Amino acid sequence: MSPVEVAGFITGALCVWLVARQNPWNWPIGIANNIAFLVLFWGSGLYADSGLQVVYMALAVYGWWAWLRGGDQHSTLRVSRTSTPQWVWLAVAGVLGTGLLHWVLVTFTESTVPFWDAITTVLSLLATWGQARKKVECWWLWIAADVIYVPLYAYKELYLTAVLYVGFMVLCVIGLRSWTKDVKDEVSA
Repeated sequence: MSPVEVAGFITGALCVWLVARQNPWNWPIGIANNIAFLVLFWGSGLYADSGLQVVYMALAVYGWWAWLRGGDQHSTLRVSRTSTPQWVWLAVAGVLGTGLLHWVLVTFTESTVPFWDAITTVLSLLATWGQARKKVECWWLWIAADVIYVPLYAYKELYLTAVLYVGFMVLCVIGLRSWTKDVKDEVSA
């Protein structure tokens, strides 16, 4: 267990806990987590996951702004549902993105897990979009990614990170319940 993995564990757990509570401080804490995981994943040969951390940092800046100013008339963004056209877009982007990233990993890296690295990366990007837009269903995408991440990280001998992602699944269920309640409360108001 490296100090970088420990830093990723601590900042990751705090970040997801803050997301579940809809606290905008999740975004800067998330950037610290991204830096730790970029270093950790690169050293473990998870190149797509490592590169994903750079994208996460850019999305964190957008997400932070969107949560604070992305609502009606630049107000705080409210939790909402993913529309059918958005789901179609997400599905197409998911299939194409996974295929393209798998090809890149097979062609240009020595990845030992190109498909799993690609699919988890794409699921995470789609979930991050949903998180930045406060879409309830982002939690289902995170859960799907985490179900794959746990054995993947264990396979790569990143045991603390695998445990963290089990914790993420628990936090995702809490976030899903909380955000679903907020949408129901909004509809009944």
